[in-house]
Amino acid sequence: MTELRFVHLGFGPESVEYTEAWEEQRRVHAARFADEIDDTCLMVEHEPVYTAGRRTDPSERPLDGTPVIDVDRGGKITWHGPGQLVGYPIMKLPRPVDVVAHVRRLEDALIRTAADFGLETTRVEGRSGVWVLGDPVEQRPRIGGLSLDFSAPAQDPRTGDDEFDARLFGPEYAPSNAGQRREDRKLAAIGIRVAKGVTMHGFSLNVNPDSTWFDRIIPCGIRDAGVTSLSYELGREVTIAEVLPVVERHLKDVLEQAELKPREIEAAGA
Repeated sequence: MTELRFVHLGFGPESVEYTEAWEEQRRVHAARFADEIDDTCLMVEHEPVYTAGRRTDPSERPLDGTPVIDVDRGGKITWHGPGQLVGYPIMKLPRPVDVVAHVRRLEDALIRTAADFGLETTRVEGRSGVWVLGDPVEQRPRIGGLSLDFSAPAQDPRTGDDEFDARLFGPEYAPSNAGQRREDRKLAAIGIRVAKGVTMHGFSLNVNPDSTWFDRIIPCGIRDAGVTSLSYELGREVTIAEVLPVVERHLKDVLEQAELKPREIEAAGA
């Protein structure tokens, strides 16, 4: 693997509009495919925007018609904006590409980053990204007079009623309040695309955003969990300037040291 280089597109007052960064991704992707540049990770903070991956269901979009940009990555709908660090590793991988292994490496780098700040995170089976685990169901507090018995999954309307929309029922169910409910909550989301053996898109790490932006959508299509940030979990203001060099260090360690192998394909009839 080549050395991973980082390019800063803009942060804070110089935050970047999403489609501008997307166009830069495509330019860098073409250059990497042609071996004109080494593996490159674009680092950026975006202006507020909702983006929807290919698997997004119409019911997961904002109810009020807020514009959403449909993109060519995997995954579902999410939000990007101030207080969130976004990284787009554009890397050439051996074919056939092992997409899952690439996602796991990104998760590993972000889990190490959170640990450096004193926050324990993990993976959740069947759900990509980096998570803070909640308390056991029977130990979770009741919020705002909520008296449902969540020890029986069928009694949680978010999972037991296909027509239930948590966005219509106030802050008790809001993704941004998952920490108060002591539920599983996502710290970092991952959604990628691989074209011509080169990766695009990447990860978003919630550092100190206004998490209520997530309350207008079903983040990542997950109805029974929520979102969080480093600042919320640590109980102090954490800045992107603090986190950026730590993320880059762990990305270099994980991605440059990875032993890249093609995805194994079973022989026909095996």
